[in-house]
Amino acid sequence: MASSDNKAEAGGTAHMVAALAKALREQQGVTQEELGKLIGYTASAISAMETCAQPASDKMLVKLEEVLGGGLGVFEKARKWMLMEKYPARFRGAAGLERGAVTISSYATFCIDGIFQTEPYAQALIRGSYPPVSDQKREELVEARLARRALFDRDPTPMIELILEEGVLRRPFGDWDIMREQLRSLAEDAQRENVCLQVLPMDRGLRGSHAGERGPMKLLVTEDHDHVVYMEIEDQGILVSEPSEVAQLAHRYAKIRSQALSPDDSLGLIERLAGEEP
Repeated sequence: MASSDNKAEAGGTAHMVAALAKALREQQGVTQEELGKLIGYTASAISAMETCAQPASDKMLVKLEEVLGGGLGVFEKARKWMLMEKYPARFRGAAGLERGAVTISSYATFCIDGIFQTEPYAQALIRGSYPPVSDQKREELVEARLARRALFDRDPTPMIELILEEGVLRRPFGDWDIMREQLRSLAEDAQRENVCLQVLPMDRGLRGSHAGERGPMKLLVTEDHDHVVYMEIEDQGILVSEPSEVAQLAHRYAKIRSQALSPDDSLGLIERLAGEEP
């Protein structure tokens, strides 16, 4: 992605951080090169941050807080909002709700849900997407996706449920080593106290009923105890909040869950696949 594209796409937080960093740097009589040396970046990286040609990464914000923050915590507070701006536009609304949700229930049909993805898996998945994105944009998307794993250890702890189609476990991205690492990570996450993971068998349709035939969904119970459903189709994100519609989708999710393997049997399948050679 060209720097001009980055400037055009940069959000309000990125511009605020850029202006504030430049103002504080100049107030303290520090050049771009000097600031770069202090925080471990080149002068060109500082320049790119100040012009939004390359907005500050999360790591850079931490360093800016240490060197320029003056104890105010402004760069630290900006980390949350900068991260939100790195999500695809279609997901930003759902990401904000997910961040504070007390319950997150997902049904995934094509790939591992983003909360559970490892870095190599996320890298391979995003690298192969279409239309392709620049290396720089891919790194931003991966950083934002991996940050969602903080939900596992958030206080208060949310309940996280995931139902995966068995085909997701058998569909590799990148190479088989990446996939096996992802499966091992998934098995570890499945054993967390606040996680329930189930697999919907590939042969479910042979039993005359498959409640998941209409595609993936994510059900969220927000910190205000509102119930919403998020769905995606071809780069379009849909948030459903109408109670009657949410109830219908929740009933469908419950049916999908009833058709899936038990958590113990699901874990056994994941561990077996993690140990298999392609």
